[in-house]
Amino acid sequence: MRKTGPSLSDGPEGVKKTGRRQSASAALHQTFRALRNRNYRLFWSGQVISAMGTWMQRIALAWLVLEITDSPLALGLVTTFQTLPVLLLSLFGGVIADRVSKRKLLLVTQAVKLVPSAVLAILVILGNSNLVAIYILATLLGITNAIDSPARQAFVKELAGPDDLPNAIALNSIVFNSARLIGPALGGLTIAWVGVAGCFTIDALSFVAVLIGLAMMREEELYDVPNPPKGRMLNQITEGVRYAARTPDIALVLILMAVIGTFGYNFTVLLPLIAKYVLDAGPIGFGILTSSMAVGSLSAAVGIAYSGRVSRRTLMIGATGFPLLLTGLALSNVWLTTVAVLIALGVFSITFSATANSRLQMLSAPEMRGRVMSFYTLLFMGSTPIGSLVIGTLADHQGVQAATAEVALICAIGVVIGYLYIRAHSTDPVEQPVLHQQQAP
Repeated sequence: MRKTGPSLSDGPEGVKKTGRRQSASAALHQTFRALRNRNYRLFWSGQVISAMGTWMQRIALAWLVLEITDSPLALGLVTTFQTLPVLLLSLFGGVIADRVSKRKLLLVTQAVKLVPSAVLAILVILGNSNLVAIYILATLLGITNAIDSPARQAFVKELAGPDDLPNAIALNSIVFNSARLIGPALGGLTIAWVGVAGCFTIDALSFVAVLIGLAMMREEELYDVPNPPKGRMLNQITEGVRYAARTPDIALVLILMAVIGTFGYNFTVLLPLIAKYVLDAGPIGFGILTSSMAVGSLSAAVGIAYSGRVSRRTLMIGATGFPLLLTGLALSNVWLTTVAVLIALGVFSITFSATANSRLQMLSAPEMRGRVMSFYTLLFMGSTPIGSLVIGTLADHQGVQAATAEVALICAIGVVIGYLYIRAHSTDPVEQPVLHQQQAP
């Protein structure tokens, strides 16, 4: 007969063990509580599969470009073609996200996003892969991301509701960072076993999981669905800018993201240079450095998922710690110290970005959420060409450690500006928890 609880004969140890099991179960439930929402559960499950495919595709694409050209410049241009459309078009994507059903929009964008990988798989199998085709497909992916990302970011609140939103965004971060740890390794193994076409095929198929999840959602169970605004697109972009500017806590997040997103998050351009020129490490060492930051990011994402803290204080802690740790990275030339700094940097990085994302969605009016999240997309993803160019130029002219220190200083100045701004525009400059408005589906 199975025991349902500790008996007297179990003694204190039995009670303690059962208590620990119950405590662990409660912690697990708390960490993954957003999955109680059926629509979000479908979305999250698709993202788990798709994120793995995306990282496999990134590894395969880099390998293919280098096989064709043996040129770092050609590889850098692929990234430019993917990110430049986000810089130019994401604000329009935000307006579109506010105008139409986000679920239906994502059905279209996710279907389009599988096309580049599917075409690349076919080209490789046929032996017709070439750089021009890769650039065209990278541009198509960038254009689609400019429309897809604001809608996907703003859709999370409709899926999980206001009370579970911080947890849902943290769970998304867990997916991303888990995929960042596992996906490249799976990509490398797949390339070794079946070639790059296998990675492209898996990535294309991974989008099918997302499409199935979107198709199975129940629209009547969505939260806080806004009425679509009417008007000219440029006017609506301007309206979104004015709304963000006159809402201090939204403006604070965007001020910080403008600096940290453009320069801080693009410091990863320097990681291979730090590995090679500062630490004298090879490819394995570079992989360990990249994984170290991912480990820290994953740990922070789990912590945020459990606690659900998305206050202004948490935002500023993440923003303040980031440049301090970048400074530590600039000063370090010891392997173990650098690894430890990168783990901590990953913690503060996700603390800031996940809190920023949550606060923008919680504080935005429903009819403005798509446009507000397009500003986040622009500063987080679209700024990559600018930030990478500036950081690469600094490293080329002044050295890797000097460039890292300068990036840290730029981020620190941005954080100081954020502190001064919120002190001038708020009666409570330190702490303002997000207020939840409970709404039934």
